[in-house]
Amino acid sequence: MERNRPPLQPESIPRTCGTLALIASTLVGCTERRMFITSEPSGALVTLNDVEIGSTPCEADFTYFGVYDVRLKKQGYEPLITQAEAKAPFHEWPGVDLVAMAIPVKKKTRIEWHFVLQPATEDRDALLERASQAREMLAAP
Repeated sequence: MERNRPPLQPESIPRTCGTLALIASTLVGCTERRMFITSEPSGALVTLNDVEIGSTPCEADFTYFGVYDVRLKKQGYEPLITQAEAKAPFHEWPGVDLVAMAIPVKKKTRIEWHFVLQPATEDRDALLERASQAREMLAAP
């Protein structure tokens, strides 16, 4: 026995699509990405990709995974210029992330980096002596 269906009315299509989009948007999970940076000793000024983010310990939101240029500076310590990689967890891998976003759960990604600063090796007297020599060279005709 064949069942008769009413024909789809053109004016109902936008309303149906809007309703489906609203339902889909409420079911999508969200992602929070935070980067936590510490140093030994604490209190070092941190710059990521030429953006100053604060003094250690500090944290910042980030949007992409990959390699970051990292600089740390603290008085009395050698500046540290390096790179660090933010590796994507499994639920952030391409392809898997589309499925993971469909699950209505908040996903948190936490990247932690710790850096050790080395004390400045030059003593103050040697630095003042070099400054004095440079001053004399600049003053000479």
